[in-house]
Amino acid sequence: MDVSSIRALRGPNLWSRRTAIQAVVTCHGSECDIEELPGFEIRLRERFPEVGHLVPHDAFDPVSLAHVFEFAALGLQAQAGCPVTFSRTARTVEAGVYQVVVEYTEEEVGRLAFECAGQLCRAALDDTPFDLAGALRELRELNENVRLGPSTQSIVSAAQARGIPFRRLTRGSLVQFGWGSKQKRIQAAETSLTSAIAESIAQDKELTKRLLRAAGVPVPRGRPVEDEDDAWRAAQEVGLPVVVKPQNGNQGRGISVNLGSEERVRQAYRHAISCFDEVLVEQYLPGHDWRMLVVGNKLVAAARRDPPTVVGDGTHTVRELVDIVNSDPRRSDGHSTSLTKIRFDEVALGRLAEQGYSAESVPLLGARVVLRDNANLSTGGSATDVTDDVHPELAAAAVAAAQTVGLDIAGIDIVCETVLRPLEGQGGIVEVNAAPGLRMHLDPSFGKGRAVGEAVIDMMFRGGPDGTPDNARIPLVAIAGTNGKTTTSRLIARIFEAGGKRVGLTSTDGIYVQGKRIDTGDCSGPRSARNVLMHPDVDAAVLETARGGILREGLGFDLCDVAVVTNIGQGDHLGLNYITTVNELAVVKRVIVEHVAPGGAAVLNAADPVVAGMAGHCPGDVIFFARDKADPVLATHRAQNRRVVYAEPDALVCQEGSAKHAIPFSRIPLTHGGRIGFQVDNAMAATAAGWALGMSWEIIEQALEGFVSDAATTPGRFNVFDYQGATLIVDYGHNPDAIEALARAVESMPAARRSVVISAPGDRRDEDIRRQTEILGRAFDEAVLYQDACQRGRQDGEVIALLRRGLAGAERTRHIDEVNGEFLAIDTALARLRAGDLCLILIDRVDEALMHIGGVCTSQPQIS
Repeated sequence: MDVSSIRALRGPNLWSRRTAIQAVVTCHGSECDIEELPGFEIRLRERFPEVGHLVPHDAFDPVSLAHVFEFAALGLQAQAGCPVTFSRTARTVEAGVYQVVVEYTEEEVGRLAFECAGQLCRAALDDTPFDLAGALRELRELNENVRLGPSTQSIVSAAQARGIPFRRLTRGSLVQFGWGSKQKRIQAAETSLTSAIAESIAQDKELTKRLLRAAGVPVPRGRPVEDEDDAWRAAQEVGLPVVVKPQNGNQGRGISVNLGSEERVRQAYRHAISCFDEVLVEQYLPGHDWRMLVVGNKLVAAARRDPPTVVGDGTHTVRELVDIVNSDPRRSDGHSTSLTKIRFDEVALGRLAEQGYSAESVPLLGARVVLRDNANLSTGGSATDVTDDVHPELAAAAVAAAQTVGLDIAGIDIVCETVLRPLEGQGGIVEVNAAPGLRMHLDPSFGKGRAVGEAVIDMMFRGGPDGTPDNARIPLVAIAGTNGKTTTSRLIARIFEAGGKRVGLTSTDGIYVQGKRIDTGDCSGPRSARNVLMHPDVDAAVLETARGGILREGLGFDLCDVAVVTNIGQGDHLGLNYITTVNELAVVKRVIVEHVAPGGAAVLNAADPVVAGMAGHCPGDVIFFARDKADPVLATHRAQNRRVVYAEPDALVCQEGSAKHAIPFSRIPLTHGGRIGFQVDNAMAATAAGWALGMSWEIIEQALEGFVSDAATTPGRFNVFDYQGATLIVDYGHNPDAIEALARAVESMPAARRSVVISAPGDRRDEDIRRQTEILGRAFDEAVLYQDACQRGRQDGEVIALLRRGLAGAERTRHIDEVNGEFLAIDTALARLRAGDLCLILIDRVDEALMHIGGVCTSQPQIS
């Protein structure tokens, strides 16, 4: 068994909505059916008993080693604690070759699971050992290291529940919510709304106390100290007992409390200064340690924090009791679980000594042994939820403290006897913390958890003027198809712009933001889509979505408002990535339709049966378009009073029920008066998308009227030039359907003599390359065939030979030239042109070819 082409599908994909690892698995001989491998399944289950039932998705398929690999990769993740349930193995057209897809929640863990699954399969085949415990341990440790911590995850989960898209920006806890101009970010419990000044104030405990005291909030007396002697003087000033702590500390590090002697004060100072540069001595407030969580202007959770403690049983030593407590699965060394392991260090030993214990002492049954004075969870403390008990005046004091400092999310530390009474007269606020931990509120040791993640999201994404919650999305249109995608995408972008939106556009010739190209090349994949959705100046996204990106990585978004499928026709790129038929290609391009938001719509070409068949897969509405008003699919849709777009002799018509809106072709220059059929299709698709988005007819018509198919607006898409009285048409058409559409368009244009310049990408099938010149042979008098520098796996002369073969027996073409090089081919054709001629130039390197042609042409007229 060979495993190759491992890739991560990071968005909705051909197989499912879930993220997944995909691989190509090649099985040899008897590996295609494990029944032909004597004893294999027994050996497999001996090594991994939890592998489960080996039942292929297609019940008629024998269980191959690829299927075993699938179930092993899924089962290993599940046993390691990852919440994964989806997997699939599919045969390809090649015998013994399978595509294996397995869900992951963390990509690194999914990839490691594939490695372990391969090792397991080889061990079962070769009857060699497999360290299951070691594999699961490695998977668990990796998962714990890379997954989001509980605080961040609670906010992410709340966003998902609200339909807010998110993207993790680093391996840490930096997460973006929302798209484009609506995006916001968090890092743990700190948001992009958090003031840097407020955070700086919160880190300075003395400054925080001064501000709170000025605002009338109770705080303990105290001051910063310069050295050990000054620490003792400060302790005498405020009165024993005191607290010694870092002025800029966190997570309880360096804090010593309830210090009642000079020796302990000096020792505490030395401990704090060894960790931090500045130390504070303040009054010790008797009572319990309470944490209040303030989000926005509300107290959303409260907990009593208790220091790490063990209870004697009369049998075990203190050290053993600590080990027993730390064995609780809720406790870990970091912050990935609800509790942290108790630190058994010098501080703990010192606290034990104060109580007359050592590490080897055996406390009496029921004796409570405190291991630290502070109650921070990060040092092993525990929490009890008291949210429902907090007195309104005490809650108001906590909110006032957060607002005084200026924090949108704050952890307010209070020491007092009870939360059932106001704070005045029984304690004070000892700290205000930025980016507070949420663990104690999500999953307290005792009491019920609180929806603090939801509170954070509600604060970050408050409802709009109509009161509806903001889901932080911007309008998103995805466009797929064989031909017309780029022109349709640009036209939809123009509609958004006419409506006052700042548009991010991805296409096969680059990424554009507000009309400015910020990246070049083929940018129709998911990475480019994600880049646009991350751009802070984008109010609306128009994403040309190519099949290659979907197969390679999945979609770059989870849902779209409108999905446009222009056509499928005879298809393109068939034979690549195991997509060999038009129907298989349609399943790939249908992915955007399957991921239309419930309130969105799919815009589908009714004249293309394969595209029309996608309607049943759309969760939202469907708008059909077709030039022929009598098209059966469109006519049926129209009879059901649903939205359709079609062409009449002089206008594009949008109809829903009895309501019609006509846009004259004279106001849509792209269509050249309605004579260029494929441009009529593009205009209908874009108009339908604008209609689906709720744009006004005034805005749609303004965009259509101002859109011209020239080299600046739609480079390489039916650009028309004048060359010494001859007409040049420059296009990027590169498949039989595009060539057929171009040939029909050219036939509608008068010309004394017609010539064509053509090559073909080498990664197309032989029949597709031949078919292009078969079509052209009926429409052109002369042809210049050229071979470009990049043959995409073909031998020299192979593409030109296939093109020439397509011209064998051509009805019209009588003169054929063969040229090496795109620009030389263009110059060869131009040298023969006379006034009144027409030349179709099918270019490969769009920008360079247009620059070359533009250098010799004097104008770019529009055909009326």
